[in-house]
Amino acid sequence: MTTDPIADMLTRIRNANLALQEQATMPSSKIKEEIAKVLAAEGYIGGFEVGPANPGTELTVTLKYTEDRERVLQGLKRISKPGRRRYTSSTGVPRVEGGLGVTIVSTSQGLLVDRECRRRKLGGEIICEVW
Repeated sequence: MTTDPIADMLTRIRNANLALQEQATMPSSKIKEEIAKVLAAEGYIGGFEVGPANPGTELTVTLKYTEDRERVLQGLKRISKPGRRRYTSSTGVPRVEGGLGVTIVSTSQGLLVDRECRRRKLGGEIICEVW
């Protein structure tokens, strides 16, 4: 059992991406599904699906590559950890790679990317950075 399931998810995606695999599979949860939904909406992954497993459910993330097998997803970094939570206001949401990447923030209105947090004037817990 892992103590930080979100970090485990990001590590599985990062490792599969570095190995140029087509998919990454992991145990599913609501927060992991929401993170996968944000990554798919931002175009970092090809898609995801949730299927049955024994026990529980399984999340399968389809990774995305260019025509030349270049990685679309360059990096993932967990920011807020169980030992040290990181919170921010709407004006303090960090920009990743000068605006080329996104920060995923857990707000009272669900998981949002940094630019949407600034637009809605919402702060929250910084989950991870993606570039």
